[in-house]
Amino acid sequence: MMKSYIHVSDATKVIQGHTVLSHINLELNKGQIYGFRGSNGSGKTMLFRAISGLISLTEGEIIVNDKQIGKDISFPENMGLLIEHPGFIPEYTGFKNLELLSLIQGKISKEQIKDALSKVGLDPNDKRKYKKYSLGMRQRLGIAQAIMEEPELIILDEPTNGLDEDGVKLINDLLLNLKARGKTLLIASHDRESLDNISDEIYQIANGKIVGHEVIQDELVQKS
Repeated sequence: MMKSYIHVSDATKVIQGHTVLSHINLELNKGQIYGFRGSNGSGKTMLFRAISGLISLTEGEIIVNDKQIGKDISFPENMGLLIEHPGFIPEYTGFKNLELLSLIQGKISKEQIKDALSKVGLDPNDKRKYKKYSLGMRQRLGIAQAIMEEPELIILDEPTNGLDEDGVKLINDLLLNLKARGKTLLIASHDRESLDNISDEIYQIANGKIVGHEVIQDELVQKS
């Protein structure tokens, strides 16, 4: 039996007396796309915050690649993350923002940053400042930031928010390509069709609980 890459055990988070995550258990394998569907306030974002180490649990544990978050490591190693709006600098171009962020790890070149921008449908040579970006362009830049360092684990909260139909297709094709290269992706979205098109499995979240689970790709294989 394959050992899971992400192991979530009894994950519970209580904030000011309000339970935002309630006894969540997940076993997620490498090289798959896991979709998480739920309305605003359902707990999707809070679960992603917990898995990425941005919040600590009240009860339970999360283990990523054999290391417990908050105990062995603060954050999952080799992770790309898009949760809500990244703190980009309004006066800088998209490229300059990513270049600045890349200096933290110093792992990638300017060409790799430009490649990430191109992959999400942005012009690497666009001289517009971030403050002039549309919602869709800001979303694309956030995705470029999450993927530019070729992380093994990619966590994206509503990645296609603000994108038109062509933009959604471009990003979904990109995510499928990342999966084909062995990446593990966790995608939260309220867009049912989009999740159905790319996910191997989908979890339904409501009131901080997992209330449904579908295996998608196996069904597609059987139908074809």
